[in-house]
Amino acid sequence: MENYYEKVGQYYDKDVELGFENRADTNTSLQRIRDDFRTYVAKQSFSTALEIGCGPGLDAEWFGSQFPDKKLCAIDVSAEMVKSATKRTMSLNNVGVKQATEHDLVDLENRPFDLCYVFFGALNTVDSLPVAAEKIYDSMTPGGIAVLTFVNKWYLRELLVNLLKLRIRVAFSRIRKVWVGYSPTRFLASKCYTPSTIRKSFRSFNELDHQGYSILFPAWYNQHKFKGQEDKANRLWELDKKLNKTPFWKYGEYTLFVFQKPLS
Repeated sequence: MENYYEKVGQYYDKDVELGFENRADTNTSLQRIRDDFRTYVAKQSFSTALEIGCGPGLDAEWFGSQFPDKKLCAIDVSAEMVKSATKRTMSLNNVGVKQATEHDLVDLENRPFDLCYVFFGALNTVDSLPVAAEKIYDSMTPGGIAVLTFVNKWYLRELLVNLLKLRIRVAFSRIRKVWVGYSPTRFLASKCYTPSTIRKSFRSFNELDHQGYSILFPAWYNQHKFKGQEDKANRLWELDKKLNKTPFWKYGEYTLFVFQKPLS
């Protein structure tokens, strides 16, 4: 297991070197999705929060600044991401950053947490989702809220587009037991999850809400295709909102779940 997380950490260490932070700051599709993720977290009542997979600290900085009276612990498996997040949040006394995995939650300060959030699929790289769900459950207060996002297994639009282009291997890449990640040149041992798999893994929680993203709205890595077409992107965003009221919510690029730990 240590070897597995070491490889995952090294993958994201390389992302820092390749300019992940700058790409994230300039990608408008990514930012729009991130802003919507944030609204689900910001409306929760909490005193202490945990961020799993903080990356370069974009959200740790934002939440730490927005809620100066709250305590936030941000963790990431990548040493280089932790360095970036620490530098970004060093002026915020209410934010702590640590290199850790979900297996280390028992040792974190401010535990148990009232709130846990995961943006952009950090839980897709854990060695076992049911075990991760158990660790998160144990780290939270009764009634605590978890806002969790996942890379979806059945991203229907991308599957159909790649089939039409006869890119069969790419079309079904998420459906395999191991997904190699977004990079066409680097390997990341990860898994994509269906909503039913997520619900089964987090069955100890109560589900309060769910949402699908990039059902029709461009996935963050297709943002360049919509440059100068903001009106079209806006229309697709609104269409996604309508589709979220139908079974098609579960066929986007990401899914978001809001879970609550039972009070007893």
